[in-house]
Amino acid sequence: MQSSPIEVRRAFGLLFIGVAISVGFASILSEVAFEQKDPTYYYSIIWVGSFVITFGVIFAKWKNIILSIRGRMKNSVKWSSPVKAINGLCWAAPFASIGAFPSIYQYLILLGIGLGNTTTYLFMKKFSGVSNNEQIIVGILSLLAIPIAIFLDTSFVSNQTIAIILSMLMIAIAYGAGGIFAFLSKK
Repeated sequence: MQSSPIEVRRAFGLLFIGVAISVGFASILSEVAFEQKDPTYYYSIIWVGSFVITFGVIFAKWKNIILSIRGRMKNSVKWSSPVKAINGLCWAAPFASIGAFPSIYQYLILLGIGLGNTTTYLFMKKFSGVSNNEQIIVGILSLLAIPIAIFLDTSFVSNQTIAIILSMLMIAIAYGAGGIFAFLSKK
C-alpha cells in the first residue's frame, strides 16, 4: 500500500524531529560527560543511545513510518549517475574532510547537512517533481548556522567544547524546524 503525500511528509517530519531530539539530547549529555571528565567511550554510548532510544520510541509508535520514508527515498533511484554523484558528494565531502580539518569539524558537519539537504531538495524537485520543503528548511538553516557558529566561537565563547555544543544544538534546531514544518503541513 502506497502512502499518501501527507503521510510521507509527516513521516519525514517525525524523522527530522527524532534527529533534532537525539542531537539535542546527546549534545547536552556530552557536555555533562565532558565536565565530569568521564571516559571517552561514554560519548559513543551517549550518541548511539540517544538515537536508539528516540527512534525506538518513534518506530514503535508509528510502525508505518519506515515504509513512507523508504517510498520517498526511492525517488532518487531514478536520477542519473552524475546527479547521484553530485548529491552524494554534497553529503559526504564535508564529513570526509573532517579527517583533514579536525579543528573545524563542527562547521563541516553543518556544511554537510546543509549542502546535503539543499541539493537533495533541489534534485528531488527538478528530477522527481517532489517539493520537500522541510528538507530545504533544514538545509538553509544549517548553512545559515555556519557563520553564526563561527561568530559565536570567535567572539563570545572561550571554551571550545561550548562552541561545539552550540553547533550541535543549531543542527537540532534546523532539523526540529524542518520536522515541525513537515509534521504540521496540510499538503
